[in-house]
Amino acid sequence: MSWPEGIVARPIDMGDAQAWADLLAAREKVDQEGEIYGAEDLIEELDDSRLDPAHDTIGLWADGQMVGYGMVRISETVVDVDRVHTEGTIHPEWRRRGLGTTLMCWLIHRAGELHAAKHPDAVGEVSNGTISTNTGANQLLRSFGFEEARYFIDMKRSLDQPVPDAAPADGFRLQVYGPELDEALRLTHNEVFLDHWGFTPRSVQSWKARHAGSRSFRGGSSYLVLDGETIAAYVLCYEWEADTALTGIRELYIGQVGTRRQYRGRGLARAALAKVLTEAAQAGYQRAGLGVDADNPTGALGLYESLGFTVHSKWITYRLPL
Repeated sequence: MSWPEGIVARPIDMGDAQAWADLLAAREKVDQEGEIYGAEDLIEELDDSRLDPAHDTIGLWADGQMVGYGMVRISETVVDVDRVHTEGTIHPEWRRRGLGTTLMCWLIHRAGELHAAKHPDAVGEVSNGTISTNTGANQLLRSFGFEEARYFIDMKRSLDQPVPDAAPADGFRLQVYGPELDEALRLTHNEVFLDHWGFTPRSVQSWKARHAGSRSFRGGSSYLVLDGETIAAYVLCYEWEADTALTGIRELYIGQVGTRRQYRGRGLARAALAKVLTEAAQAGYQRAGLGVDADNPTGALGLYESLGFTVHSKWITYRLPL
């Protein structure tokens, strides 16, 4: 890959975490995506079983400053399509110099290599997403032939609003997350989300890295609905300290909401969400946030709206066949 003069391109390592965080902070000031990470969060990103940092990441440097990055992740398993996830950005002060185009070429090329190496017998596509208001990113993706594949909605709710009453039905009980339930929860999550677009089952390693073992995970704010010893529904929550430091707003992010198929339609997720929101307000959180697939098959969007969440932004996931 030929990079513009003055640009040094190399893989990202742990020692680059603060420079990477500075790049993302500069992006946030312009793009207003609400995606804010500290150096510790990014170190976790590199420690991902789906990622080989030496080959699947690239940092772009100019005079000792990281001015761009790219990352490619391959799914551990394939359900329908091998969607190779790509991401990246260019520092706002370095845009419109051809860096974004060259970076996208690198991402597509690496995605193709990973697909051929890991899941060659499956249908493959490059996946990339951006907030709908980022005109430059949307135009760049379309110029490479990417097509819109799915829409996701980011929702927010102030926690100074009253929370509707929603107790679980008789026979069910609410319980705060505990590590003794972690493996049962992983298996439940894999079952619940199997009919959701783009989902691939979580291995023990990826579950720990992305969920219960993440530094952002807040087990004390996460609740499960139990039927005896069976997990019927659950709400898992996260907090990004870097986000609070930058915005001054302490937000509890609701990352996963699920109900087993045989328990759907009984208001169990609603009861767990109401408990989470009530406890979050008492714990000093000022806002709750979540993301939802606009075409979610379980009607989640209506549930969140009924609990006071409103649309904050829209995200577009793009696809490019390999």
